[in-house]
Amino acid sequence: MTISKKIAAVAGALGASLIAASSAWANVAANAVDAVAEAAPAAAAAFTPTADMVNKGDVAWMLVASAFVLMMSVPALALFYGGLVRTKNMLSVLMQVLTIVCVAALVWFGWGYSMAFTSTGSPFPSLFGGLDKAFLKGVDPSTFAATFSNGVYLPEYVFVIFQMTFACITPALIVGAFAERVKFTPLIIFTVAWLTLAYFPIAHMVWYWAGPDFLYAAPTDMGLLYGWGALDFAGGTVVHINAGIAGLVGCLVIGPRIGYKSEPMPPHSLVMTMIGASLLWIGWFGFNAGSGLEANAFGALAFINTFTATAAAGVTWAVIEQIVHKKPSLLGAASGVVAGLVAITPAAGFAHPGTAIILGAVASGVCFVFVTTVKNALKYDDTLDVFGIHCVGGIIGAIGTGVVANPDFGGQGWIDYTAPVAKAGVYDMGAQVMTQIWAVGTTVLWTGTVSLVLFLALKYTIGLRPTVEVEQEGLDLAEHGERAYNY
Repeated sequence: MTISKKIAAVAGALGASLIAASSAWANVAANAVDAVAEAAPAAAAAFTPTADMVNKGDVAWMLVASAFVLMMSVPALALFYGGLVRTKNMLSVLMQVLTIVCVAALVWFGWGYSMAFTSTGSPFPSLFGGLDKAFLKGVDPSTFAATFSNGVYLPEYVFVIFQMTFACITPALIVGAFAERVKFTPLIIFTVAWLTLAYFPIAHMVWYWAGPDFLYAAPTDMGLLYGWGALDFAGGTVVHINAGIAGLVGCLVIGPRIGYKSEPMPPHSLVMTMIGASLLWIGWFGFNAGSGLEANAFGALAFINTFTATAAAGVTWAVIEQIVHKKPSLLGAASGVVAGLVAITPAAGFAHPGTAIILGAVASGVCFVFVTTVKNALKYDDTLDVFGIHCVGGIIGAIGTGVVANPDFGGQGWIDYTAPVAKAGVYDMGAQVMTQIWAVGTTVLWTGTVSLVLFLALKYTIGLRPTVEVEQEGLDLAEHGERAYNY
């Protein structure tokens, strides 16, 4: 069977599944509406949160966590990626990451927050939100974004800020897949369009829920994957699979670097890569532990899981290299660390620290195979292994979440710590794993399609790739008129 026929078959099967799952989601939504109608009398009364219902500890932690996640983009990701490219392209990578963060923050303020976390005015409220909060209309210090089972509210500005940092790092991850061979202007245009058509819808599908009275009633308005019951604590689908599949599509459309596989292209500074990886690990505690939106025991659970899974993944990669190559490398250990961070992201608040170790180790081993064997066999030039680590690691983590969340393995079962009503009933690991698989498939299909259309549109209009002369000279001087180093 040809590749095109395989893709068509997969798309057809996924489409049929989506129709069936959408029907199931409709039943979930209907049940939620019934739950609201039968809720306690307190739910019928209008409920207005007050300032004394804000926990200052939660607010302080979430602002710190937001700063940690921003640090993951600048400087952590910029240094991690920058150290891996050649000297002549170091500054271009720094500039790409920095500018994407700036642009994404403005887009988030303009329409991203509204598209991701509202539904009013949307023609397809289970797929993406409306624009009623565009430019943060109606958001002020007196508004609240979420309510919790303990009756404590989070100011909406805090939630906006925290989620803004996620929107900033996700498109920045993509650039590593085609580093050293993409023009700056079309990359920024792609970022704006991709955020709008891929990131915001997926974030809405996975994380959005709302109801007439959050404190007392079950959610009645849900994103598609949330309604299915998909688990993603901190962004395995929303961030890593999303960025990883976009990176793969981009590197295939743009093509390999000049001289790929025929001339050496070693990283110019593994010292910077090590510094970047270390800062990523630190920032990831805000990324994962902050995603519970409260300073409590579940935040601590996500914190320790982020620690143990990552440690296991780093050791696993080094051990595999020792066995295969007789020399464990710093680049390998750093890659393993990132693979572990990626894999534990969707499971951080659901797993036991022991199963988190297993998940990190498994993801590290699978990513090692993709980065060292599969990529070489298929001959695609994913420059900094965005697909091999972020997408593959994200898939392992997302599907594995269905396993490690099992209470029989010390997991927390199906529960959303930001919502007052958890899924009832006995945990069905097989059903949950299948839900995770469909969530992964939906993300890959949606984002892969959007990314392909955008990359092709840019390629055949303003162009994505610089000239051969510019690429050989390096992007630093040609694109930005500067060098990272002046000796």
